[in-house]
Amino acid sequence: EATAVDYLKTLAVSRCYLDNILNVQASWLTPGHKICQIALRFGGNDVGSILIEENVVSAAGCTNTSTEEQLRRLIADAGFRPVKRDTLYRTYFLN
Repeated sequence: EATAVDYLKTLAVSRCYLDNILNVQASWLTPGHKICQIALRFGGNDVGSILIEENVVSAAGCTNTSTEEQLRRLIADAGFRPVKRDTLYRTYFLN
């Protein structure tokens, strides 16, 4: 089973080697909120989104959930400014 350290190492190495990829997601769904915050320091620059319905990960026993406000706080508490984006990564600054 992969650990949080394995995930963070993979993320950091991916950011170094795949320098032509602009956006790398720091996942919160399976590793949890704290690891997501650390992942933002290991090369992730996108926290993803709120899931309206998610069946695959929940069927495997994962119970992490988040609201928009929780994700905004998670990003801010990690030292970054949260912004909204669309699927083309056009950003919209928040109040």
